[in-house]
Amino acid sequence: MTNLTPSVHPLLATAQALFPRLSARSDEIEGARRLPPDLAVELAREGFFRMMIPESLGGLELHPALSFQIIEALAKADGATGWCVMIGASTALTSAWLPEPAAQAVYGAPDAITGGMAAPFGRAERVEGGYRVTGRWSWVSGAQHCQWLAGGAVVTEGGKPRMVAEGIPETRLCFFPAQSVVLHDTWFASGLCGTGSLDMEVKDLFVPETYAFSLLGPRRVNAPLYGFPFGLLGMGIPAVALGIARRAIDEFIALAHQKTLVLERRQLAARPAAQEAVAVAEATVRSARAFVLEALNALYAESTRGPVSLHSRADLRLAMTHATRGAARAVDGLYEAAGGSAVFRSSPLQRCFRDVHVATQHAYVAPPTLELTGGLLLGLDVPAPTL
Repeated sequence: MTNLTPSVHPLLATAQALFPRLSARSDEIEGARRLPPDLAVELAREGFFRMMIPESLGGLELHPALSFQIIEALAKADGATGWCVMIGASTALTSAWLPEPAAQAVYGAPDAITGGMAAPFGRAERVEGGYRVTGRWSWVSGAQHCQWLAGGAVVTEGGKPRMVAEGIPETRLCFFPAQSVVLHDTWFASGLCGTGSLDMEVKDLFVPETYAFSLLGPRRVNAPLYGFPFGLLGMGIPAVALGIARRAIDEFIALAHQKTLVLERRQLAARPAAQEAVAVAEATVRSARAFVLEALNALYAESTRGPVSLHSRADLRLAMTHATRGAARAVDGLYEAAGGSAVFRSSPLQRCFRDVHVATQHAYVAPPTLELTGGLLLGLDVPAPTL
């Protein structure tokens, strides 16, 4: 009887094969505070930024569980690289909403990379044919290697917000050519230093109507992948965190067999506290990962049948938050069990510690998410526009 081994998707295999080269360049990436240009070009050429682009635009339109694993594999090698791919790939999800001419202009090139910030920190004054957009957005990861950038904005007329309902202003996500955007070098962070998460700014920039849209509006591409956009925009965050945590587990195991505790006359691996730490980390990471993949698979399957339910969308958000914060707890336990050697720059564990604790600060996986999903689980009538 022949044993059949499930095939690995070529892009996942490429991500896994990149591990030694990305890991070897981690110090270079961190020191540059951005992805090196040649690496960004290589990642684009391999197709990592096209994972969520519709097939009709020449994209891969991958199952979200596969995209999750690809981002996770890259983040295991280097957290900043995984993060930049996550941002570029998830931003490209918007190609399913952009009108066809704009989608072709932004995403038609096979090496296209986009980024931005969806939060409506800008102002889009309605004018003939489009909008005049002014704003400044922070946390714009990978902006230096993007050809187009997007910023969320509140729509105004005569300087006053247009309201779609009581207390709710109309918003648009507006795409700008990168050369029209001013980048401010503000990214001096404790972790994920190589993501180049700068501020971007535009002033009174005209954006044609076809380059501005709402993710709450109808999508142009009616495929299952685009049935739950807010979940997909954030699902890469736990993928990065879990990739970092997996790297921490591997590094701790290697350290535990190399490090001798002089006073105890034994290896770190023989210490019960080390054994407990790695066991807890392994269980935490694998169970959290399983929850995210379960929620992604369930939501995608539901999307093939029709609109996805609020309950399913909340389930994914809960899984994302739980996984990101669980990954940080796993890394914390390993960092502590490693002892003093983990504080030095030469230790990969300190990088994992710093990087994962920047990932936890993203609003998509912040503690208020637990209040939102907990309220829904309790049957409360909780406003949930971002689910």
